[in-house]
Amino acid sequence: MIRSMTGYGKAIAETPQKKITIEIKSLNSKQLDLNAKVPWLYKEKEPEIRNLVSQMLDRGKIDISVYFDILEDEGVPVINKSIVKNYYKQLKEIAGELEINIDDQILPIIMRLPDSLKTEKPELPEDEWNIVKKQIIESINVLDLYRIEEGKSIEADLRKRVSGILDSLLTVETFEPGRIEKVREKLINILKDNTGTENLDKNRFEQELIFYLEKFDINEEKVRLKKNCEYFLETIDSPSPNGKILSFIAQEIGREINTMGSKANDASIQKLVVMMKDELEKIKEQTNNIL
Repeated sequence: MIRSMTGYGKAIAETPQKKITIEIKSLNSKQLDLNAKVPWLYKEKEPEIRNLVSQMLDRGKIDISVYFDILEDEGVPVINKSIVKNYYKQLKEIAGELEINIDDQILPIIMRLPDSLKTEKPELPEDEWNIVKKQIIESINVLDLYRIEEGKSIEADLRKRVSGILDSLLTVETFEPGRIEKVREKLINILKDNTGTENLDKNRFEQELIFYLEKFDINEEKVRLKKNCEYFLETIDSPSPNGKILSFIAQEIGREINTMGSKANDASIQKLVVMMKDELEKIKEQTNNIL
């Protein structure tokens, strides 16, 4: 099964006080590259969140964000009464000493002074964390479903490209009959035109010619190319993650195509090699985004 490394997942957890939203995005990467953004309330749980994501998602550049909206007034600042009373007492004393009346302005002044208001940071309740953790897992599952769906499109394209290479390989077969004989005749004619054949040792010449023509034989490359394509298709059906293996097989396919092109010595086969290389480049692009 093919899984894309690109995906998106979202889940929402609700408590009587909060609405917590979890978003997770994934792009292609050679290894797991995880970035987590969590609010202060969940900072202590960040290592657990990272561990959870790394266990469920093998590879990719992954961004996970957790944020919440407060539904009740648990985060509203509270007046620090003891501080306000102390400020009031001191200011009244100063006003009396200076013989000024500040009764109308004194309270707004005090409320702007440091620590007149306090916001108590609540502890993260365990039952709230259990709800959030469950929804983090849900967001990862949604992302994984996204990866599977996109993987289906990638798989269809890969099968089409490999089929194109195999079709071109079959067409190569149509140019094979007589190809080596044409090369042989061409070499003999070059020899005749340049050196003549009066003093030629025909037995030695035939031996050298056979050795030379063996370099133009592409049967082994054709067999290996077909086998590698078949192996590629088999690996597509294997459990993920299989992206790295597919990438390695694509390299082997490219090696056989390149060798075939260098040995073909035939314009028609060279054109087919170019077509196969074009299909292979598209395959390599796709394998970069496979988990």
